[in-house]
Amino acid sequence: MTIRVLLADDQTLIRAGFRLIIDLADGMEVVGEATDGREAVQFARDHRADVVLMDIRMPQMDGIEATRTIGADEQLAGVRVIILTTFEADDNVLAALRAGASGFLSKDVEPEELLRAIRVVAAGDALLTPRATRGLIDRFLAPSSDTPSVSPALEVLTEREREVLRLVALGRSNEEIAEHFVLSPLTAKTHVHRAMTKLGVRDRAQLVVIGYQSGLVRPGEQP
Repeated sequence: MTIRVLLADDQTLIRAGFRLIIDLADGMEVVGEATDGREAVQFARDHRADVVLMDIRMPQMDGIEATRTIGADEQLAGVRVIILTTFEADDNVLAALRAGASGFLSKDVEPEELLRAIRVVAAGDALLTPRATRGLIDRFLAPSSDTPSVSPALEVLTEREREVLRLVALGRSNEEIAEHFVLSPLTAKTHVHRAMTKLGVRDRAQLVVIGYQSGLVRPGEQP
């Protein structure tokens, strides 16, 4: 199945560069180009995009607000957003995740990494660059000393679902989670989706935030 990609950036050269990379890739096509956040939201509806490459700084509506609007629209429930910016600023990482972004990449990303990112989020997984992840955890998600080991907010999860959440927050894929528990990848994916449903989130990236903010995972922890 072809992955339908929407480009949202107010710089013509940036859009042209990404279009060239994507249109030359197997199994992908650019279905539209938006120059501001409002157009991005409308084009996502009109062109049935699977993945939106979203700039942060745009006129009319910025990329964070456009991502939030897409995430709140039930008609766009299947649309995934990758935030693209020239600055891997921590504030933008957290804002993008809270808005519902599935990924966060610098605009100087290599073509192969960009294509891999599109495939990852189109498959329903989250993507964060190592630098962005470190900044996010160190500045915002490290729990304070009086944070309980398991937040009451996680009481809705079973013991297995909590452990799955911990592994997701540590960056493990469904296949790695399946190997850890000696399960099939499909069963691991089911556990992940149950945790997402119970916690009211639509993306694995938001599970990462919950894992650290709840104190279930600590910076530097290994599974």
